[in-house]
Amino acid sequence: MKDIINKFKVTSGEKFSLKDYDTGYSAGFKKEDTNEILDDLIKQTAALQSALYADNRYALLIIFQAMDAAGKDGAIAHTLSGLNPQGCEVYSFKQPSAEELDHDFLWRHYKALPEFGRIGVHNRSHYENVLVTKVHPELLLDERLPGIDSVKKVDKKFWEHRYESIRSFEKHLAENGTVIIKFFLHLSKDEQKERFLSRIDDKEKNWKFSAADIYERDFWDGYMKAYEKAIKETSTEKCPWYVLPADKKWFTRVAISTIILDTLKGLNLKFPVLPRAEKEKLEEAKKKLLGD
Repeated sequence: MKDIINKFKVTSGEKFSLKDYDTGYSAGFKKEDTNEILDDLIKQTAALQSALYADNRYALLIIFQAMDAAGKDGAIAHTLSGLNPQGCEVYSFKQPSAEELDHDFLWRHYKALPEFGRIGVHNRSHYENVLVTKVHPELLLDERLPGIDSVKKVDKKFWEHRYESIRSFEKHLAENGTVIIKFFLHLSKDEQKERFLSRIDDKEKNWKFSAADIYERDFWDGYMKAYEKAIKETSTEKCPWYVLPADKKWFTRVAISTIILDTLKGLNLKFPVLPRAEKEKLEEAKKKLLGD
């Protein structure tokens, strides 16, 4: 699986293009083989989650970005199902509230960062501010930014500054103990169509569908350009992107779990070793308990 991880990992945007990534890739795996593989990956990750908590030197921030129906919710549910919920928090970011618009665009995301020893999952993230706002720049007017009182003033320099803000934000986090994994679930337009139709035809899935999904689908090409640019501008060695094929959900989940596990293994997590004086206290407590 190490080769698979490297296949999806993007640490520099110099030669990056979404066209080079096959949305239906599955590395030769078959669906029926992945349940056992996923179970094993989750068990290993759960063990390392305990070490992450006890070690208390790092926090893990996992970011999910994707087009509608790419499987973010299902991926989060399946790949993190075996973790201790006390050490894991999931935040789903939607349209910013009035209070959030009274702050800079990173404020609400900074508030949701995981503490050391914990895992934080952001379902959509600060990247919406260079994705949906790139496709619909009129939304930027709600931010009441100095000097931006019309869409015409949202120029190339504005976006360069915004990408720089994101790089600086993530660099600061990485240098202070927050390990960041960024997943883009790369779905094909044809597969999205099939999933939308399934949601319409299946009464139990109707609730998942929104007319807004069809509206945003009309901007598909614009979103692909926005994602490609965002990944190009913000892929670094310390904060890489992983562009994962999302047409086959079962493979996407195995890839996600593999990358999370590999990242945790790379931290060399250790359970604390008690000082000699503390160990002696433990022995005294043991003797007392045995003597009761």
